[in-house]
Amino acid sequence: MRNAFPNLLMVPNRQKTAFDIQEELQFHIDMLERKYTQHGMSAAQAKAAALIRFGNLDRIKRQCVDISRRNCLLRRILKTLTILIGFTGLLIHIAATDYKVGRIGDVLVMIAISGRLLLYVRGLVASTCLPQTNASSVSVIADSPKDSKLREV
Repeated sequence: MRNAFPNLLMVPNRQKTAFDIQEELQFHIDMLERKYTQHGMSAAQAKAAALIRFGNLDRIKRQCVDISRRNCLLRRILKTLTILIGFTGLLIHIAATDYKVGRIGDVLVMIAISGRLLLYVRGLVASTCLPQTNASSVSVIADSPKDSKLREV
């Protein structure tokens, strides 16, 4: 029974996650290169076009690592606990016959709201709050190398 849940509370390794994401991104770039070479581009042109189409790899990799970190088990447990504390406080507030007991319910609701707000703010990253560049995002799958942007490459 000791090894029933070996990875349940394990803290995710940021370097391993970054490596896995890098492999996944490289796979998608390779697939896009293959698509462009099938459309008649040379290998060098296809590689350059795929990198242009895909965008800033470092920024995408950083965002993916941050997203995976925000979805950890501990964060989900804390979110669930804040909801349970809030409902408990609400039930105590509604069912209380004494003023002082009702105040305990109010305090529990305030603790739950504050905890949830803290989890939300803690999950924010500067790149999501700051304005982005005016570069338009394009679909990697739907666009073809016949786009005017790719002809320049």
